[in-house]
Amino acid sequence: MTQEILTKCGYRCDLCLAFKENVEKKDQRNILSDGWYDIYGFRIEPENIYCEGCVSCENQVLIDKNCPVRPCVISKSIGNCSECEDYICDKLNERIVDKNNLEEKLGRSLSSFEHENFVLPYESKARLDSLRKNNHEDC
Repeated sequence: MTQEILTKCGYRCDLCLAFKENVEKKDQRNILSDGWYDIYGFRIEPENIYCEGCVSCENQVLIDKNCPVRPCVISKSIGNCSECEDYICDKLNERIVDKNNLEEKLGRSLSSFEHENFVLPYESKARLDSLRKNNHEDC
């Protein structure tokens, strides 16, 4: 069983096909490039898809070097957005992925393959909500 690796905004590195360990284990960057384009409308060339995850050290290789969430979370010395008093802020709201919203935007249902490979790794709201609930149950 793979260990869950959660980003600052609630994405799951361990499920992402761009994550270094997944690229090294089974390179599916061509599929990912096409999937990101089909679902989100942006393309990154396969040879440029490689990410060490935003939970790694300062000089890591990231896909999104302009992410507003990571520096914000680091500046607040918290683990991820679920711990923030400003949850859900505009920065996080830019990054939240929701399957139902995507299907509505696309005008079609996502296949299980599309969901598993291009959406599930980034569906962060439910993860963060759950963590937030658990954090506040201790109060």
